[in-house]
Amino acid sequence: MGEAWYWAAWVVWLPVFALCLFRADWARLRSSEQLNVWLGMIVFLVLIWSMKAGVKPGLGFHLLGATVFTLSFGPYLAFIGLSAVLAAVTLNGSAGIFAFGLNELLMAGVAVPCSHFLFKWLSPVLPRHFFVYIFIHGFLCAALTVIATGFSVSVFMAMAGAYEWEYLIGDYFPYFLLLGFSEAWLSGMVMTLFVVYRPNWVLTFNDSCYLCDK
Repeated sequence: MGEAWYWAAWVVWLPVFALCLFRADWARLRSSEQLNVWLGMIVFLVLIWSMKAGVKPGLGFHLLGATVFTLSFGPYLAFIGLSAVLAAVTLNGSAGIFAFGLNELLMAGVAVPCSHFLFKWLSPVLPRHFFVYIFIHGFLCAALTVIATGFSVSVFMAMAGAYEWEYLIGDYFPYFLLLGFSEAWLSGMVMTLFVVYRPNWVLTFNDSCYLCDK
C-alpha cells in the first residue's frame, strides 16, 4: 500500500479531529464524575484494543466499544476519546505512528458515525422503552457497527491493493460477524449497568422517556 494513502488519511483526519474539538460538549466534562467516566472509558478501551488478533499484517481485529462511547458522550467526545485510545495503543508499539490517521478513520471514523446514525435513525421509529434501548441501541447497534467497520476495512484494503477482494471477503470479513456478537454482549451489558445504576452517565438515555409510565 503506497504512502499516498497514509498522507491522504492524515489530511482527512486532522480537520475532522479539529471539528470534533470545536463541536464537542466540553461542558459535560466539567463535572468531575463525568470526566472520570470519560477518562475511565479511554483507559478501559486501551486495554481492550491492545488485546487484538490478526490473520495477516494490517488485518487485525478487536472489540471497539464505540457504541458505548457514542451513546454515553455523543459523537464528538467519542471520536476524541477513541483518538486518545488509538494514540495510547500506537505509542505502546501496537501500531505504526505514520498509520495513525488511517487507522483512526477506519475505526473511529466509521464506528462513531455509524453508532450515532443508527441511534438517530431508529429512535424516532421505535417505542421509547427501557428494553428497546438496551437490546436495540445497546446490543444490535453495537454489532452492526462492528460489522460495518469490518466491511469498510475490507473495502479499503481491496481498493488500496493490499489484498485481493476475494481473500478479504472470504477469509477476513467473516471474523467481524463473530466479533459483532461479542461486541453486542459487551456493549449491551455495559449499557445495562449504566442506565440502571448511573443513567446520568448516558447522554442518550432519559428516565422520563424510557422509564416513566412503562
